[in-house]
Formats: sequence, C-alpha cells, structure tokens
Amino acid sequence: MKRVFKFGVLLWFCASASVGAQQTKPTKPNIIFIITDDLGYGDIGVFYQNQRKTKGNRSEPWLSTPNLDTMAHEGAMLTQHYSAAPVCAPSRSSLLTGLSQGHANVRDNQFDKALADNYTIGNVAQKMGYVTAAIGKWGLQGADAGGWPSTPNKRGFDYFYGYMRHSDGHEHYPVEGIYRGKKEVWENDKEVSQGLDKCYTTDLWTAVAKKWIVEQAKTEKPFLMYLAYDTPHAVLELPTQKYPIGGGLKGGLQWTGASGQMINTASGTPDSYMHPEYAQATYDDDDNENTPEVAWPETYKRYATSVRRIDNAVGDVIQLLKDLDIDENTLVVFTSDNGPSNESYLPKGYAANSPVFFDSFGPFDGMKRDVLEGGERMPLIARWPEHIPENIKIDKPSISYDWLATFTDVAGFSAPAISDGVSILPALTGKDSKEKSLIYSEYVFPGKTPNYQDFSPNNRQRVRNQMQMIRLGDLVGIRYNIQSANDDFEIYDVINDTHQSHNLAKNDSLVEVQQQMKDKVLRIRRADKQAKRPYDNVPVPALSKKKAGKGWQWKFFDGDYPWLPNLSTMQPIKEGRVSKLNKVKYEKISGELLLLEGYINVLETGIYTFEFSALEKGVVRLHNAILFDADYGYISGTVKTTTMVLEKGVHPVKIYVSNKEKQQNPFSFSWTFTD
Repeated sequence: MKRVFKFGVLLWFCASASVGAQQTKPTKPNIIFIITDDLGYGDIGVFYQNQRKTKGNRSEPWLSTPNLDTMAHEGAMLTQHYSAAPVCAPSRSSLLTGLSQGHANVRDNQFDKALADNYTIGNVAQKMGYVTAAIGKWGLQGADAGGWPSTPNKRGFDYFYGYMRHSDGHEHYPVEGIYRGKKEVWENDKEVSQGLDKCYTTDLWTAVAKKWIVEQAKTEKPFLMYLAYDTPHAVLELPTQKYPIGGGLKGGLQWTGASGQMINTASGTPDSYMHPEYAQATYDDDDNENTPEVAWPETYKRYATSVRRIDNAVGDVIQLLKDLDIDENTLVVFTSDNGPSNESYLPKGYAANSPVFFDSFGPFDGMKRDVLEGGERMPLIARWPEHIPENIKIDKPSISYDWLATFTDVAGFSAPAISDGVSILPALTGKDSKEKSLIYSEYVFPGKTPNYQDFSPNNRQRVRNQMQMIRLGDLVGIRYNIQSANDDFEIYDVINDTHQSHNLAKNDSLVEVQQQMKDKVLRIRRADKQAKRPYDNVPVPALSKKKAGKGWQWKFFDGDYPWLPNLSTMQPIKEGRVSKLNKVKYEKISGELLLLEGYINVLETGIYTFEFSALEKGVVRLHNAILFDADYGYISGTVKTTTMVLEKGVHPVKIYVSNKEKQQNPFSFSWTFTD
C-alpha cells in the first residue's frame, strides 16, 4: 500500500545587508547569561532562604545572597522557571540550542558529547551582529580523537576561556588540583593553565569576564556572554581569601596577567577562606532550646561560602556595567542548570553534602537527577534597567530553552523555526503574549530518590530509571520507572501542592488531562538512538477529525533574516487557503517567507517514510515534532529522509519556507506508507 504526495517551495538563507547595517547600532542591548552548577531553587535569599531567616528557627540554618537579592529587587524573579533536564550536560545543551530534550542531541548522561552543529545562542547572536564569549565550564566538545569537533569557538562563540571537559569542572583549582588533580584551562584553542597558581575558578572566570566586558565596551558592537560557573558543584573547595573590596572597574576581582598571580586573589592559601558569616555559625541541631547549639558541619560552611562567592561575583559584574555606563543597555540573567545535589568529593571525614541542611530544593521535593520540581524548578533573576520593571515576580511558566527565542526577540528578530522555545520578553516587560512555553523533560538514571524526611512519603526512595515530566497549565505530570507509553502520569497541582504529595490522576475530572499528557509527549519529540525510551516506537496519536480543517492555509511574510524564522509568531502580509498545495501560486504572491499549515490523512497505523528537499532550505514539523530541519548547513537540493510511526487519522503539518526568488516549484515533500 502506498500514499505519495509531492509539492515544492523555495527557501532562502542570507546574512542580509539590513542585518549587517544593524551590527553597528549601539542601542542593541548587551546580554550576559550567568549559569551556576547544581545551585538549588532554595539556595537564593529572595526565593527561599530569607523566609527561613524571618522564621528565626535556629534548627533551620540559612544562607545569605545580598547581591542576588538586590538584583531581584532591581529586576524580575521568575518563580516558575524550569531547567530542560535535571543534570548538567543535557540541561546546558537544550539551553544553548533552544531545543527541548525531545529534540536536543545531548540527552541523559552524555557528558562531553559534541553539541550538534546547528543554531546556538552563540551563532544566532553572531548573525545578529553580536560579539560573543563563553567563559567557564563547557563540557560539550565531543571526543578527543582527531581534535574536538564542538568547542565553543565552533559553536558560535568568538572567545572562550575555561574548562573544556565536563569533569574538569569538578575541580575548582586548575593548577593545585586539591581534591581531583590538575586540570586544563583553555583560551580558545590554546591550553593556558600554566601560571594559574592559586586561582579559584569562581574568581578566575569572574576576572576574565570583567576583562572581556571592559574590552567590548570600547567598541560599538553589542556583546553576548555565556558565563558558566562550575560552582557550587562538589568538591566544595574554598577561596584563597576574602572577596576584594568594592567591585566593578576599580574594585572586586581583577585580571593582572602576571604568571603565578593572574588574578588579584591568587595569593594566600588555596582552600582556606571561610566566609565570616559562616565560620563560627551554630545551630540548634536537636531542635531543643535547652541544649547548647553546635557548630555547622564544615561541609555546609563550605557550601555556604561557595554560594556567597558567586553572589559576590554577580554583584561585581553588575557594578562593572554601571561603571562603564552600559548598565541600562545590558540584560543580565542569572540561573542554575539543575537542582541541588548530595555529592561530595571532599576527603574522608567530611559530612556528605545533603541539600536538606539548607533545604536547597526550596519548597519542593526532588533534587538533581529528579524530574520532580526540586530537580528542575530553577531560581531565575533577570535585570535590565528601564526595560524590566523593578521588584516584580513572574509566575508564568517558562523553561531554559526559551532563552534563544528571548534573546532574538530582545534584538528585534524572530527565533529560528527549529527552536522549541518561546520568547519570555513580553512577560519580563509587562506585555501580553499568547505564546505558552512548552514545559517538557525526559531523563534516565538508575537508583532512587533520597529518603529525606523533608520529602513527602510518596517521593522518598522513589525508583527513578526512565523518567518524564510535562506541564499543562498548573498541572504537572510525572512518570518514574516508565515501562511503556501506557503508564499513567501522576498529576499534581504544583501551585497548591509544591511537594507533589497529592496525586490527582484518579480524579474523574482529569481523565481527559491524563490522555492529553500521554498524547502530547508523543507529539513533541523525536527518538534518539543513543537515548532510548520505552515509548520511542509507539504510534504518534492522530487528532480527532473534528479538529482538522480542510485544505491548506498559506501565509506570506516580509523580512530579511539570517535564518528561517519562526513565522508562527509573526504577522503575515497576506494569507489564504487552497484545497491542494500545488494550487498555491508561489511565484505570484508578494512576500519572501511562507508558512503552510494543513493535515495529512493517514489511512492505517504504521511506519511512514517522509522525504523533503528544497532549492535552498526549509523546516517541517509534524504536530510539534521536527520532521525535517533543512536550514542550518543545508545543501540545496539534498533529499532528506526520515520515518515516523503514525496512528491512523489526521496529523497536522507545518512547513516553513522562503520564496525570495518567486519560484513556482521550489520544494518537494512526500510521505509513503512503509509497513
């Protein structure tokens, strides 16, 4: 049995003159994205720690983050922001590419795997006229043999300084290697660790970042910086000394460039300085006011000092922006890559780094490697004076792969059509937006959740293995130890039940929601052979015929873009409907960009083979899954082939193309029943 349908369209790709002209505009905002390693939602004062302090319960110690608190008061707190995955590598890969874990090529525990050669926040920014830098931890460079294929310089960053390998980030002194051994630091393609004696990495990355910002401030081009700290991730090493007084241009961390003392804190004794607020801290360990308090275990003094050091660094960078008079033209974002961990690489004799001591997971259950809220709900602060109102809380759900779309929006562009995120800019600036973020994650890891008494009983010792999370409105569905696509989601109202203790899945009123979740997770992703799931080969559910319209709707758009943009977010200059795609008069309609929306009718459940080619480039989605990406690096005329297992019925298709040359038959698309 065979069903074949073919038609064509043209897509264009060019870095246009208009884009080039924008490159020298000083009004385009700078962007600094700061990400930490294993910092929990509950570790930040304004998100949770200040509440503990206000309660005054001496059995519940608290951290202080005064600079981050100030940043939040001067900008926005996103209280329902998620990481794309509950562990470092996949989380950062989704952030950098704007793709969910249903599409990103780095998933699960694929540390040091090469990030796909596609759009990133780096090369997208470059195409918008930005100078770009990645500083700190990378870990997405690919195999060593024959040279790293996916270094930051090869993924859109003009400048890189930091740890290339993932595991190097588990040591916070590259030369001394106190607990994990000596590590390599790279400046672009050169290893530069020699001379970095006594350089604590939080200090080192901050000093390099400040130096680079000062250099960029002398130019007319806007800049984007990805500043990726490797703390407070274990090993919980301490700095050499207190943070230098002041901040900004003249104070705080400074790059000296002198071998053996590259930064102004590269003196004293490594792993020696404890912040005075915590050095002598005590607490009521037995929750009995009649017994003497005891000292904090050193592990937690170390953790608190590490977090405070990051807080100092953020304040230092923001002061620099003020000193350079670029503060009001710079968007600064601060967040973490995943929930807090209980890992500790300290020598024997130290307590394990339990996140329970500070409730680092905040008011949630779960931690690193969990798709529960505590593993993926992140603290996020965004500051952009004169653009983001002061002291606001944004409760609209969002996720880390929304930032690529947000940054393009900030610069006046629509995101690439393959991106899974939506712009958060309207929410940040107080404007309405009909777009809703896709909150989705999938992950696999053996073992169980910890038996923490802070967790609801149903979340203690929970078997992990294959896990999945999706959010619809205020309801979050999670599946642990997934055996098949038929497994029910546990459903929680995470607004009123932050600990996810009351499973609502048995409520008759949520039967439809249960099915929506099961259907949606199959419609928004593609299988990855290196990250296998028990639902990979399950037929993608069809829509009800009542939801399917007749024919194809076409929309034409104007605009010069250095990529194929997400036309769904743009206003068409002309639109119409035809019964068949070959009836669209591509060569006669004005507008260089085209979006086609319609349905294919699958007559029986089975495997279908799809083919696509374009004179230039295009993107095709089936439901919300990327069927074809023929944009970045696509060679004109190349036939791309893929298969999907589809359920009998109708399936929506979106085709994003360009018709700059007004070709009559510029692309070909076919689908064939295979088995």
